[in-house]
Amino acid sequence: MKKFILIAIVASTLVFTSCFKDDDTPIIIEEITNIYNNNSGGGEEDCPIVAVTGFISEGTIWTPDNIYQLNQKVVVPDGVTLTINPGTIIKGSAGTGSLASALIIAKGGTLNAQGTAEQPIIFTSTSDDITCGQNAGTNLDEDDRGLWGGLIVLGNAPCSFSGDIETAQIEGIPADDTFGQYGGTEPEDSSGVLRYISIRHGGALIGEGNEINGLTLGGVGNGTLIDNIEVVANVDDGVEFFGGTVNATNLLVWGQGDDALDIDQAYSGTIDNAVVILGDVSDHAFEIDGPEGTGSGAFTLINATIIGNTVTANGEYADYRSNAQGNTSNIYAYGFKDSADVELDNDGVATNYNNGLLTFGTWQIVLPTGVTNVTDIFANKAETVTVTDFGSTATAVTQGSQTVGATTSNLSWTYANTAAGLGF
Repeated sequence: MKKFILIAIVASTLVFTSCFKDDDTPIIIEEITNIYNNNSGGGEEDCPIVAVTGFISEGTIWTPDNIYQLNQKVVVPDGVTLTINPGTIIKGSAGTGSLASALIIAKGGTLNAQGTAEQPIIFTSTSDDITCGQNAGTNLDEDDRGLWGGLIVLGNAPCSFSGDIETAQIEGIPADDTFGQYGGTEPEDSSGVLRYISIRHGGALIGEGNEINGLTLGGVGNGTLIDNIEVVANVDDGVEFFGGTVNATNLLVWGQGDDALDIDQAYSGTIDNAVVILGDVSDHAFEIDGPEGTGSGAFTLINATIIGNTVTANGEYADYRSNAQGNTSNIYAYGFKDSADVELDNDGVATNYNNGLLTFGTWQIVLPTGVTNVTDIFANKAETVTVTDFGSTATAVTQGSQTVGATTSNLSWTYANTAAGLGF
């Protein structure tokens, strides 16, 4: 049990540029510093908690000598920069629906979150006993999901929406909260820098069958730097790209409840060097959709290692759906069950494959027991459209003999590498 020794309480109210329309969310930011001795986290040093709610109205720096507690939604609005220093821990409070906690970088806002391999920035739950100066707690693992919300970054880059509208509301934010808008006409838009960030135990329920992703990227432009991001134990997707042009390197997703890497709305950036470790409840390593309107955009997904699950009925390699357009190359996969597949989901995506809009480079797969031909893993589920040579770029390999996939040593800093014993 945690034993709290209250030393000081400091409360301050900050003026902000606009207010929430959600009645359940306070219309001020209140910072309350509680200094306590956290015996359960293994640390003996005092570690203040700074509780934050609402809009951040001016440039702000979060530092590793505090823990920042997100109470409901915290928004970085247009024109404001939030800087998070290496080693800082941010904890999200429990809550569902409108009370779900999340850090939201609105269009025009900037997040400068630059951790290091030795001192990553950690987003986790208030239930986590991790404390200042630590990279992991002791009481939660990859099966502890949905304990808070997640990190949402929204930008002005192009997306392809139904009806060819220019902007849309991100899932999980009520329609009348304008800070939830994303999309635009600026492919080189910047939302800041996200480096060496670990996001754990998120995915709070916000509606029936609707949870927050670990990292949501809505209309984020390629002026944004995203590198070395880890998502562990999220209820919904690990990282989801809603349109935009941002490039992302060195991603790791472990034990998500839905899809590890999810692409939608004509995302047209490059995802390079990714590791996916499916858990017992995980769905796909990749779920990829295409444009919803007439606007087009093609993704590039290269150099990924995906590790399956043989324990439960869940867990597939990839699902290409809804007009998906782009290229997936240099994929190494192992540890999947014999029923898992790489799927063309419908006539539209099968037609894109036939027309060269959806292409596949090298895949190397360790065949599951019971599978004798690697092309049997590649399944066309279209109702009326036939395809030829689907899976022809794949070869069967033995584990350890692969020549493609992720450079896993880039991700040796991650919590998953240690906790799952991956040996990167």
